[in-house]
Amino acid sequence: MTIQEIKGENTVQLNVEGRIDAMTATEFQNEILKAFQKSSNVIIDMRNVQYISSAGLRGLMIGHKTAGSKGGRFTLINVGESVNEVLRVTGLDKALNIQ
Repeated sequence: MTIQEIKGENTVQLNVEGRIDAMTATEFQNEILKAFQKSSNVIIDMRNVQYISSAGLRGLMIGHKTAGSKGGRFTLINVGESVNEVLRVTGLDKALNIQ
């Protein structure tokens, strides 16, 4: 998994590529938390994520809760079909802001 950070005027966007699994989920979560130190609005571009495990879902929920505590936004964009299916099955598609 690789993560590219793009700092905008009022946002930080993380472009994620690869698999978010047990081996990479901690790094994913840490990058989300670091992004929230720079901005209260974080966007995760999931275009190049082929797989997300339950450990990766935990990182998304931590991002969601962190945004709430900061009065900010946590948005997922370009979610692929396989990841979207995992979010739908777990019900997280209702909790997370997915565009």
